[in-house]
Amino acid sequence: MPRTILVVDDDAQIRKLCRTALEASGYSVEEAGDGKEALATVKRQNVDLILLDLCMPDMDGIEILRALRTELPQLRVITMSGFMGGVMLPAAKHLGGAASIAKPFSPGALVALVDEVLAKASPAKASD
Repeated sequence: MPRTILVVDDDAQIRKLCRTALEASGYSVEEAGDGKEALATVKRQNVDLILLDLCMPDMDGIEILRALRTELPQLRVITMSGFMGGVMLPAAKHLGGAASIAKPFSPGALVALVDEVLAKASPAKASD
């Protein structure tokens, strides 16, 4: 069964880019256009990893990450931002973001990072 990635970004083009790249690599992809939709998705469905934009209206990525850490502390989150030098990425790391990626990014770089974070999250069992 493919692993499920939730892409959370208010930009539909970014969500489409992520979906296309991840599905081509065998992942199942869900999308959320804002924080409330993202939190509702993780409550109703099992998600293996979240790609989370930090700069969104209404509820920013830091607020979403705080809520996720309260409810699902083990869930792996990769933060995305076009403003890598800002204060939000260190805050996201402090709140348990597993990794970050700067926008714009290549589909290959995104898939490689997702693969890496998921490999760290669930090491292969010796009996596999």
